[in-house]
Amino acid sequence: MTRPLLRAGLAALLALTMTACGGTGSSGSGGGETITVYSADGLATWYEGRFKQFTDDTGINVNIVEAGSGEVVSRVEKEQSNPQADLLVTLPPFIQKAAESNLLQPSGVDASGIPSDQVGPDASYVPIVNNALSFIANPGANPQPATWDDLLKPEFKGKLQYSTPGQAGDGTAVLILLQQLMGKPGALDYLTKLQANNVGPSSSTGKLQPKVSNGELLVANGDVQMNLGSIKDDGSTFRIFIPADASGKKTTVSLPYVAGVTKGAPHADGAKKLLAYLISEDVQKTVATDALGIPVLTSLTESSGAAEPNTPSGVLAGVDVMVPDWNSVLADLDADLAAYQKATGS
Repeated sequence: MTRPLLRAGLAALLALTMTACGGTGSSGSGGGETITVYSADGLATWYEGRFKQFTDDTGINVNIVEAGSGEVVSRVEKEQSNPQADLLVTLPPFIQKAAESNLLQPSGVDASGIPSDQVGPDASYVPIVNNALSFIANPGANPQPATWDDLLKPEFKGKLQYSTPGQAGDGTAVLILLQQLMGKPGALDYLTKLQANNVGPSSSTGKLQPKVSNGELLVANGDVQMNLGSIKDDGSTFRIFIPADASGKKTTVSLPYVAGVTKGAPHADGAKKLLAYLISEDVQKTVATDALGIPVLTSLTESSGAAEPNTPSGVLAGVDVMVPDWNSVLADLDADLAAYQKATGS
């Protein structure tokens, strides 16, 4: 994507390698083929174990680049004359945009166990971890937010931040969800009011988590999988919640991590093997426990975890999870983002 909205933060997008101690380094040992994954942030801990096993099984090493959902797609586009990424993992509608922009190729993987409406033509993109939009609040927030109206309260002025629509998948999901709940004019009216409390733009949702945990922020957006992972792995103290409407109904939007083999991938065969591995039954069985997400295989969905605190099922208990038509969302996205910028001055 070439929109100005996706330029911010590219200087900070650096290739990182998966190490044994955590989330940023080369998986496996030296020698042999090395494939590169550009991924929206949030799955580092899950990747570590999975990529190590993949390397042990195949001899293929994996390098990982993590950044915001829009940033990784923008980088793939900018590098088309000299492709560096082999596999792209991002959130909708950015993966659909990548496909529309001819940045992906048919993967040939068997995606028969995944709902067909979530899989791109010729398996050009395939979900690997299901997820949903959420919000987080510092325990010291008073009042503790529970509804969309609560987020407008003056107590949160300068203490609330959400990732920017058009740059981050979670931020884009905020806009899309509000459009569904309030209509497009209503969503813009609400976000204009929310701007009075908003600290400012952020290209990465993940960077907001430590700020809420340490009290620099009181409220931020997030996603269920990433927020639960931060509580488990980083000891974050925030509370995860889904804002309710005036009637008390809670609704969120499905926000899966979706992967596709890039056009011109230097190691396309290795990337296809990795994608097939990530959606295999054995790996998908680790999604609920290790990634704190929801498996993409229909056969495993019912066993994705009990409705207990700090589990995906627990967070989403009693919540209506909306699955948008992402291609329709994409068709209006440029105009919707331009309207958002104009309304909020972002």
